[in-house]
Amino acid sequence: MGNNEIRDAVNHYLIKETDFLKVKDSMTEDQLRKFVDDAIVRMCQEKDLNLDKELRAAVIRDLVSALISMGPLRPLMEDKSISEIMINGPKQIYLQRNGRISLSDIKFDNNAQLVHTIQKILAASGSNKRVDESSPYVDFMLKDGSRVNVILPPCSLIGPVMTVRKFNDAIGTVDDLLNLKMIDKNIATLLIAAMKAKFNVIFCGATGSGKTTMLNVFSRHIPSEERIVTIEDTPELRLLQDHVVTLVSKPVNIEGRGEITMRELFVNSLRMRPDRIIIGEVRGEEMLDLIQSISSGHSGSLAIVHAETPEDCFNRMVMMMLMAGVRLSTDQIQKQVARAIDVVVHVELFLDGRRRVTSVTDLIYDEKNQRPILHDVLRFDQKGVTEKGEVIGEWVMDRRRPSFYEKFKKRLVTLPPGFFDESLPAFKDV
Repeated sequence: MGNNEIRDAVNHYLIKETDFLKVKDSMTEDQLRKFVDDAIVRMCQEKDLNLDKELRAAVIRDLVSALISMGPLRPLMEDKSISEIMINGPKQIYLQRNGRISLSDIKFDNNAQLVHTIQKILAASGSNKRVDESSPYVDFMLKDGSRVNVILPPCSLIGPVMTVRKFNDAIGTVDDLLNLKMIDKNIATLLIAAMKAKFNVIFCGATGSGKTTMLNVFSRHIPSEERIVTIEDTPELRLLQDHVVTLVSKPVNIEGRGEITMRELFVNSLRMRPDRIIIGEVRGEEMLDLIQSISSGHSGSLAIVHAETPEDCFNRMVMMMLMAGVRLSTDQIQKQVARAIDVVVHVELFLDGRRRVTSVTDLIYDEKNQRPILHDVLRFDQKGVTEKGEVIGEWVMDRRRPSFYEKFKKRLVTLPPGFFDESLPAFKDV
């Protein structure tokens, strides 16, 4: 008998000769392995078969792997070097390693097997969400923190498409960011102080650039006695503090009812006595409520915005406020945003696969000329690329006092001596 025939025989024996289907969902992985192993022993005795240890172990591994939801994806999920899995139909699975994308040799047999795996992964996530032809796309989170997006036909013309962004628990502290050369010591010092001084900070960048990771790391420097409320579409934030209230938006149900938007959650969060409000990602009208809440005294807010540059981030924030239908001119909205946001942190994925903070930008409103100004307090200056493709560069700091400098004194947060040069005129006064 060939390997596939043996696997089919074991699978048939489990279903027909044991109560496997009744007990499989209540078993741990180790219990499943023992159950399958015992069934193989009995089957071999009854059918007078002889399986070598390697084949037997492979059959057990494949069957248990399929049962615990991941199917052929299990080795990819267990591979720590893979950060993202992109499935374009059953025959194309792309992987991202160290920022670079390559085609995997792993395939599904057909669309049905891929859909079956997707449904098992969704069920195992415990998210109570659904995906089928009537509701063909879904976002959810796995229990290990990985984020998953699925879109099915008829919306996808190439078959089921699934994207898994794996949760990276290897980056948890500022020292990890420093060791990976994502930031330098000046950026670390400034952003840690900004968290303690209750700055309003926006983390921006393109998809997969590391915005959420950066926010997660620096949010850990928020004082533990503060009450934090987080608002997200899909849970991605990992805060270490004890006093954290996590809110998640709710999509419409099968009847088209029951939707709870990010904006509605934000309005409700203001009644929950928050010291900090953290928004996983701002995409629309909730930007108006964020800016207004900051202006009315809720300092220390953090948020994520998809944007290619700090300038694009500022323009997107203005545009999202306009989307809310607010009856203010563009100039007035620009003034509100520039006054509310203290710092914009831009993160970028470079060609060498390394993620770096490219700028820490001071957002200023020039009252004299009635216009917003974006001033890079710190920026990454790229010098070139080595023969191996590694980007060479360094972070450059402007030592002039930024517009938010006085907030450090107000909040009694001390910066290292000489961090900003007080003998120079402040940037806003130049």
